[in-house]
Amino acid sequence: MPILTLRQLTAALFLGMFAMSWDYVSGYTGQLSFGHSMFFGIGGYTAAVLNLELGVSPLVGILIGTIFAGIAGLIVGYPALRLEGPYLGLITLIAPIVLVQIVNIFPNTLGGDAGLPSPAGLIPIEDTIGVLSTIGFESPFEQQTIIYYYVALLLFLAIYALFYVFTRSYIGSIFTAIHEDEDAVRSAGISVAKFKVFAFTMSGTVGGLAGAAFVHTPVGEPSVGELLYIVVSIEVVIVSILGGMGTITGPAVAGIAYYFVRDALQTSAVTIPLLDVTVGHISMVLFFALAMLVLFFLPKGALPWLEDLTHELNQRRTDQSEPTS
Repeated sequence: MPILTLRQLTAALFLGMFAMSWDYVSGYTGQLSFGHSMFFGIGGYTAAVLNLELGVSPLVGILIGTIFAGIAGLIVGYPALRLEGPYLGLITLIAPIVLVQIVNIFPNTLGGDAGLPSPAGLIPIEDTIGVLSTIGFESPFEQQTIIYYYVALLLFLAIYALFYVFTRSYIGSIFTAIHEDEDAVRSAGISVAKFKVFAFTMSGTVGGLAGAAFVHTPVGEPSVGELLYIVVSIEVVIVSILGGMGTITGPAVAGIAYYFVRDALQTSAVTIPLLDVTVGHISMVLFFALAMLVLFFLPKGALPWLEDLTHELNQRRTDQSEPTS
């Protein structure tokens, strides 16, 4: 795989992590969060500021950023006890907008619109590594790309495994039941409030972890454009819906695919006939139009559609193999 593609894949893995953290709370419990970027931002900015201002090591900064994001998830989870649907969505939508304003109010500490300088890397790479040189990766750029790709991959797999285990357990069953019929869950003597707050807290914690680790890699920057802008939250929602809400696997894979499709559209120099503009110039318009088409034909998302298709094909194969009487 080309080294630049590997670098893109590293960034795509982080988008997959963001999408999984959203799907855990919104896809499973049905508690809509339209401002999930607040968790990535809190994790990322906390880790970056601690490293740049206080010299805290990246590992400790990531841990503290993760804890702060988890506390934010706990705080945001409480409105979910009284609000639901668009009202809860509005509360979550406002939170990252407020955070963007705070970043702009304190530009000397938080960098303002331009963002902060890159903090220290999670893994310091000062000299070339002999093992990587012997297998063909000789330049520091190549070695840095390889190392951070595997860091992102391990984190991606760990988060996927964590969410997979939780959503396939008793907790996941309760989440799904809350999504289907909250009153029925309550009538069964189960504390809906406890599970809602838990879902938001865990989702915020993992989102904050991904955001904090992201800014300590070469593919991420502590800036509002990469962590806090509302478009980041919208992208995560679209990715999760396209992949299949309430599946974890669908948003994880769709997040990676989305990154490459968006990048291909943004860098395309192909001129569109009649409009006389390049694809890259109107890439976001084309992408959202494409997303709307996919949602129109696959309203449940790509993964549920593939599962239904596979089940139908297997059923046909079974019917054909059975002898007719």
